[in-house]
Amino acid sequence: MSESTPSTKTLDHIMHLTPPGSVDEVSQQFRDLGFHVLPGGTHAGGLTQNALVVLQDGAYLELVSFTHPASHYPPGSPERQERDAIPWVWKEPGWIGYTFLGSSSTSESISKLINARAENDKSGIRYDPEFDSGRECSDGQVLKWQISAPSQDSDGRGVGVAPFFCGDVTPREWRVPLNPPSNAEHPSGVLGVAYVRILVGDDDLSDVTADITSVIGTSPVSHTSQRVTWVLDTPSTDVAGGKPRLIISVPETEGERWTLEERGEGIYEVAFLVSSGMKAGQSWTPYGKIVWLKE
Repeated sequence: MSESTPSTKTLDHIMHLTPPGSVDEVSQQFRDLGFHVLPGGTHAGGLTQNALVVLQDGAYLELVSFTHPASHYPPGSPERQERDAIPWVWKEPGWIGYTFLGSSSTSESISKLINARAENDKSGIRYDPEFDSGRECSDGQVLKWQISAPSQDSDGRGVGVAPFFCGDVTPREWRVPLNPPSNAEHPSGVLGVAYVRILVGDDDLSDVTADITSVIGTSPVSHTSQRVTWVLDTPSTDVAGGKPRLIISVPETEGERWTLEERGEGIYEVAFLVSSGMKAGQSWTPYGKIVWLKE
């Protein structure tokens, strides 16, 4: 990758969806799991709300929910149409997607970069052009960024399998408040993301591997018949224990196969690196699996 080519493998955030109007409730649930949760705000258009869990590696968790159920908006109304157009509107609650850090320059198009790479690689992934988005914080501060999402007709790689990209127009520290440092200190001892593991069907592993290779721009560091792994970067310094991994995997247990059949392809579990002597093993949010790995 040349000096002038923006990175396409920096983990920005991971999305966790809960039912409409439940941001306060899920915030408490994540506090009970040992996370320090920060207030977020309302996204442009007022259709979604969020809270944040900021990690020491600069990535974060977005605890997001719709502001109201679909029935709140009259059928055919502009608000209902806008809500129905959100890419993850039909996703079940839980881990629903992940985002890489996009370019902060409006002249550098991540979508064009990846699409050119995918054409050269002859993979099926394609990204839609960047569009403007943003959020108003609880203190009234307005944040702006640009989003590029996987095209819904590109190999069927929808939300949760291939990443979104988020490029900040306003400073990233407005969106991800790492100061004061206590914002990223968690009772559970969490330091950063260890890995994100995505389940796909047995017949799809080869195609998804090609697609993600085109997105990331580098070959996987390990590749077996059951799982493929890439090493990602983080927005700030690496925490002890190394960089986060992105794992694409076929189901390895009956429970995982049931999850794939019920929820479709997407994130199955997120692992966190925790300080020595702190949490270990597994936990569950009300809707998603967590793994705790000691540094």
